[in-house]
This record gives sequence, structure tokens and C-alpha cells, in this order.
Amino acid sequence: MKLIVGLGNPGKQYEKTRHNIGFEVIDELSERLQIPLNQSKHKGLYGIGNVRGEKVILLKPLTYMNLSGESVRPLMEYYQIELEDLIVIYDDLDLPVGRIRLRQKGSAGGHNGIKSMIAHMGTQEFNRIRVGINRPTNGQPIVDYVLGRFTKEEQEQLELVIKKCSEACEATFEKPFLQVMNEFNQ
Repeated sequence: MKLIVGLGNPGKQYEKTRHNIGFEVIDELSERLQIPLNQSKHKGLYGIGNVRGEKVILLKPLTYMNLSGESVRPLMEYYQIELEDLIVIYDDLDLPVGRIRLRQKGSAGGHNGIKSMIAHMGTQEFNRIRVGINRPTNGQPIVDYVLGRFTKEEQEQLELVIKKCSEACEATFEKPFLQVMNEFNQ
């Protein structure tokens, strides 16, 4: 059983913001894999489906970004999901828009959602897909920037990167994460 988690914040005011790119990838996967997000438990909105003979859960934690681990950990325990079957998708200020980076472990790098995940998982070793959102260049505070929307120019790249993230997730149904990481980190 695989668990794919997209980090973000619940609520209309956060839709389509840089910080919610994880939610957007989950929406894309929900559509592509025909797994409706129709269950609300474990402080999250999720759906369960079957892909190529394997059970897959898509999750959007509804705890707000900084408490994401409060949703993920109980769901993993309830469904007895192994750590190596977890993929977490989130925004990254250190990558340009349009780029993704797959990793099997690492620090939070200042990302509060990942800090919460590490605290609740008790380890930094879990699969993740970092999605580039750039850093603000005009002295704008980080909080305002990540809670802001993408520019029109970035929108075009955004659609492509959401598809690329979805393809990377789908590739993990057939290949080990390390192999997928080597293919998509080029």
C-alpha cells in the first residue's frame, strides 16, 4: 500500500498559492488515477484506490501546513503503511519554478510542514518530492510570498511541473523510488 501526501493549507483563501502546490499535485493524481478524495478522517481529506493491483491512498492533511504530521502519522498507523511506501510532496523555495527534486531523506530545510513530518515520523528518512517555487526577489517576507499566488508567467510552468510530479508518483508503482529519483532528477 502506498501513501502519497500533498502538503498545503485548507481553505479557499489558500487555494492556488505557492504553499499549496502539494494539494494541487494530489488533485491532479486524484483525477489521473480516478481516486476521489471522499473520506475525511485522521485530520485529512483522502481517497483510496487501486492502481496496477496496489492499494493507493492520496492525502491532503487539513491541519494546516505546520501540523501536517498530525494527520499523516495516525493514517499510516491505521492502515499499517510502511515508511518506505510514503511520498510527501511540498513546495521548495530553493528550486526554481518548473523544477522538481526527489529525495529519500533530508532535513526540513526551514520548511515547517516537513519539520512536523520529521517530528511525527521520528526520522528524516522518507521519500519526498520538492516542487520549486523560487524565492522572493523584492525583499517580500517569506510568509507573504509562499501564501501568495503564482504569476501569469509561472502558471504555464506550473501546469507542466504538476504533471511531472504526477508522472514521478505514478512511476513508483512500477519501479523503486531510488530508480524513479535517478530518472526525474536530471
